Amino acid sequence: MLRGFAALLFFQLLGESLVFLTKVSVPGPVIGLVLLFFALQAGKRFAKASFAGVEGAANALLGNLGLLFVPAGVGVVALWDVVQAQWAAISVVLVVSAVFTLAVTVWTFIAARRLLAQGADSE
Repeated sequence: MLRGFAALLFFQLLGESLVFLTKVSVPGPVIGLVLLFFALQAGKRFAKASFAGVEGAANALLGNLGLLFVPAGVGVVALWDVVQAQWAAISVVLVVSAVFTLAVTVWTFIAARRLLAQGADSE
């Protein structure tokens, strides 16, 4: 599992480095996650490699996901006066982002269902 955490941290570092060098406006961990995805797919396709360490580390992080929200909650409590002053803007952003996320999720589900149906028809 230690190698899995090292791999996750390596890809996060790689993503942060690419953002720093290219000045792209995407978070480094997101780029690292995309790179990890492609590395896992390439390893599965070409090398027939096993990624049990990465899977174990990811499952351990997901199992303790609730603890990762504690700093965000502390930040909200610490900046409560700012939250009260900006409640309208925060509410609008939350609603718009929730609707956008729901729409993208539905669109992705529909597209995946169509792709899977086409794959089943071609067999």
